Amino acid sequence: MKLYYFTFFAFIGFVNLNAQEYYFPERNADWEVKTPKDFKIKDAALKEAVDFAEANEYSGSRDLRIAIAKGFEKEPFHNILGPTKKRGGPAGMILKNGYIVAQWGDTKRVDMTFSVTKSFLSTMAGLAEDEGIISDTKNLVGDYIWDGTFDGAHNSKITWEHLLQQNSAWSGELWGGKDWADRPPSEGGIDDWKLAQPKEPGSVMEYNDVRVNVLAYSLTHVWRKPMPLVLKERIMDKISASSTWRWFGYDDAWTEIDGLQMKSVTGGGHSGAGIFISAEDMARFGMLFLNNGKWKNEQLISENWIKKATTPSIPNANYGYMWWLNEKGARHWEGLSENIYYAAGFGGNFIVIDKENDVVVVTRWLEPSKIGEFMTKVNAAF
Repeated sequence: MKLYYFTFFAFIGFVNLNAQEYYFPERNADWEVKTPKDFKIKDAALKEAVDFAEANEYSGSRDLRIAIAKGFEKEPFHNILGPTKKRGGPAGMILKNGYIVAQWGDTKRVDMTFSVTKSFLSTMAGLAEDEGIISDTKNLVGDYIWDGTFDGAHNSKITWEHLLQQNSAWSGELWGGKDWADRPPSEGGIDDWKLAQPKEPGSVMEYNDVRVNVLAYSLTHVWRKPMPLVLKERIMDKISASSTWRWFGYDDAWTEIDGLQMKSVTGGGHSGAGIFISAEDMARFGMLFLNNGKWKNEQLISENWIKKATTPSIPNANYGYMWWLNEKGARHWEGLSENIYYAAGFGGNFIVIDKENDVVVVTRWLEPSKIGEFMTKVNAAF
């Protein structure tokens, strides 16, 4: 009997030791730091990963107006339509159970974050479904937005899920951007792109900011509030984020709801705008997802939504609801967990969620082609 009790309590002690609660930093407090040794992390391997991030800065100009113009020079009619900001140098944080075990660069500096914004936008749809504002992402968007945006035989087939998975093939123009001119195919020319028949919704993933902005516009109308206000009230204030982040739309992207003029924000920054944010606030957002949508003891996003958001889409196994997935596919990081998922933006901005290791990684201005190698180095430390 004594042996039984010893074994039982030893087991409970083992479970408690390995089921450590996450640390959540308070607003404006110094983020608590632990040494790698506190978690039996290989110090030398972790340092090698950080050194790699610092040595492989994004090769584009720190003047992001120049970097944007160069990066999207193939697009016909491409213009800067919203705010931009000169960027800083490489920066990042690696969190274990919420504690900082490594950081580099200026983690408080506010920079553009480009398509990382899409993962925030996706979360606005998640909150809408959680609250019943949208009953199901498989619903037709035209049943909610009836102002002509989803009229016609083609656009009327589009669901919220199609917009979230970037396979809607929405056809039209919004805020001066034409769907066919946004990130056109590598083959052909302007006539080929302009006259091409749109794909069947749900059949082909096409990374396209105009269609993402249609999602932002649609969510603004169903919420009847600007998206930055929803994000602030429902997420950023709850996770004790700083007051420094901003979410911009294009200069002329105004819509009227309930007699009020509201800015419709963008889901990225390839024509300017999007979320401007610090690495530390990005890390807070990552911690919310690492903890299955809960900050401390408050459930802000349902676990059901996170499961849906990180389920592979049929046309692209590496993409869910505006989160990239490390499933086997064209963007698979070989040797790393297939349960990893991440937000990714132009110029090398990433928020990586590694639930199996209880790790969040934020890295900024890392040469985008180096992210897989960087994460392999990070993984080697755990």
